[in-house]
Amino acid sequence: MKTNLLYGQNGLEVEIPDQAYIVEPKNLPGLENDREAIKQALRNPIGTSPLKEMVKSTDTVAIVISDITRPTPNHILVPLLIEELSHVPLENFVVINGTGTHRDQTREEFVQMLGEWVVNNIRIINNNCHDKDTLSNVGHSKFGCDVYLNKEYVEADFRIVTGFIEPHFFAGFSGGPKGIMPGIAGLETIMTFHNARMIGDPLSTWGNMVNNPVQDMTREINGLCKPHFMLNVTLNKEKEITSVFAGELYEAHDRGCEFVKEHAMIRCEDRFDVVITSNSGYPLDQNLYQAVKGMSAAQKIVKRGGAIIVASECSDGLPSHGNYSKIFELADSPQGLLDLINNPEFKMFDQWQVQKQAVIQVWSDVYVYSKLTDDQVKGAMLKPTHNIEQTLQELKQVYGGNMSVAVLPLGPLTIPYVEE
Repeated sequence: MKTNLLYGQNGLEVEIPDQAYIVEPKNLPGLENDREAIKQALRNPIGTSPLKEMVKSTDTVAIVISDITRPTPNHILVPLLIEELSHVPLENFVVINGTGTHRDQTREEFVQMLGEWVVNNIRIINNNCHDKDTLSNVGHSKFGCDVYLNKEYVEADFRIVTGFIEPHFFAGFSGGPKGIMPGIAGLETIMTFHNARMIGDPLSTWGNMVNNPVQDMTREINGLCKPHFMLNVTLNKEKEITSVFAGELYEAHDRGCEFVKEHAMIRCEDRFDVVITSNSGYPLDQNLYQAVKGMSAAQKIVKRGGAIIVASECSDGLPSHGNYSKIFELADSPQGLLDLINNPEFKMFDQWQVQKQAVIQVWSDVYVYSKLTDDQVKGAMLKPTHNIEQTLQELKQVYGGNMSVAVLPLGPLTIPYVEE
């Protein structure tokens, strides 16, 4: 039978065994009038006064958005926030792009993300985690680092964070406080947030918010310079808005996480020999670094010694920024990488993503279908495939005629699990 994986902007049709188990949540319909739903959420928020009543006309307002690697509908959220705050002069607004450790966006990309009117009328800046002149120290974290956040955010009279909520492979869920930490944090703070101990903790995983050190740290740091208001949404596979959560940061985010967990976490009876996954398509599958999320979702239900096939377009390469590809040159196996990264003496930008990937590779083989060259894929200790159907036939020689196969067409928008 045929199935369609979210891949790039157009999807990928794949022929899979008839007995393959398709793992995907009930596809919620997009809201009939998403803009009206957002307006109502701003006027009837969770745990706060209506947004308009909270902001004075003389206030400076910082709006933090997620960067281009996330499908957050910023082109809808940001104009509606500005419209709701029409009593505030346009020159009082600043939109801060929460790049974390990712690359800056260009003007053309901001037009794509926010629309031409916002780009032409509102000041927009990229967060620079490396430049302490653009950061402010807001305190010290109990997790062992000074906390630096974007200076314009810290100094704004009123602070708003936007985003979308989905399961996250080490923070439990995205959205909410993650827009601030690591979105607009400094490198020293991000390195602690992503250190080997935090990432390697078994409680730092999909869908878990209880005693998850990564989620605990992001919430602690938000508390040092808290957004006054949160606007988050949830999305379906067509990237349409399915629900809106606005108001007090923690209460509104918790409500959104409960909603996503109910619809995105899918129980499976057993593990599978082979799991085929996407990385949720564009913009989430722009590079191999991001594709680790799709691999991680598949690893939740693949047998030890099994195989993962991830379809991730990687139109933006490995990516070219950061140390992701360089770290693979420092060891000759996934276990060697884990030994290196778990050494307290070792600290390198992007080590967290390599650590997560290496854990998966120690568990199972990983094949990558993408636009990358074979050398690029092999350089990341992964196996290239140019034909998923052919790879399935080859794997049948390994696992036998009764090879069990599961498919995650939506990638990490679905989080399967096995109770063991």
